[in-house]
Amino acid sequence: MTRYLKLLRPHQYTKNGFVLLGVLFAGRWDIATLIAAAIVFVAFCAMSSAVYVLNDILDIDADRHHPLKKNRPLANGSVSVKTAWSISACLACIGLLLALAVSMWAGIFLLTYALLNIGYSWRWKHVVVLDVFIISAGFMLRIMAGTVGLGIPPSSWLLVCSLMLTLFLGFAKRRAELLFLENGKPEDRALTRPVLGDYSPMMIEQFMSISAACTILSYSLYTVSPETIAKHGTSALIYTVPIVVYGVFRYIFLLHKSNSGNDTASDLYTDPHLFIVVIAWIVTTAAILA
Repeated sequence: MTRYLKLLRPHQYTKNGFVLLGVLFAGRWDIATLIAAAIVFVAFCAMSSAVYVLNDILDIDADRHHPLKKNRPLANGSVSVKTAWSISACLACIGLLLALAVSMWAGIFLLTYALLNIGYSWRWKHVVVLDVFIISAGFMLRIMAGTVGLGIPPSSWLLVCSLMLTLFLGFAKRRAELLFLENGKPEDRALTRPVLGDYSPMMIEQFMSISAACTILSYSLYTVSPETIAKHGTSALIYTVPIVVYGVFRYIFLLHKSNSGNDTASDLYTDPHLFIVVIAWIVTTAAILA
């Protein structure tokens, strides 16, 4: 079972938590909405695993040359390609059926997410800058499924803040990959991720700085916006800003000092600071909005 769990990457399901952000900030905490949101969350978990399996199938040759990815089930041969295709197709169907059971819009956003990732795995991940924007778009679709898909009007602030944050995480991932390969051979870069040849450390550092600053600024403006204060009846969300700022700075520190950043979900589980930051932000925000 271990090899199949590695293939499905369940630790990445934390990313699907973006589905629940709309429910949190809209204050729609009734049982029916929470159940629908949970179903959409599970649907994205199934579809994201299907996408990861598909990506491993398409990248099997490159992964065999990667110092870490060579240990993935498909790359090391512990799971056959035929079995992987079957698993991916079954999970995709399950995810789509679950999303459609909630609403047509939830199904449309999930299907769009799947098609976007197919395009990413097939070609777009080789296009500089666009590759990170495609990753960010996947998170935006999660938010849309958790808002429009549940009959909740999406907040423009929620979309802007999430866009900036996911761009920051995407460029941080590329920076981590460059740092990891800096001591390797020049040909290793092309074998593992060809688009890295179009990036430079200075370029990505600038992209990270811009997106990190925009993340902090947009979230700070959201907490003090008259619209936000009027909607939630409180100005106390400003007290969550230090938590967000600390989380961003901590992530940058880990990127440069601990060889982290390659896998955001793993970093969340392995670094107690990041884990506490996320829990503290969720608990504090929920308490204020409640």
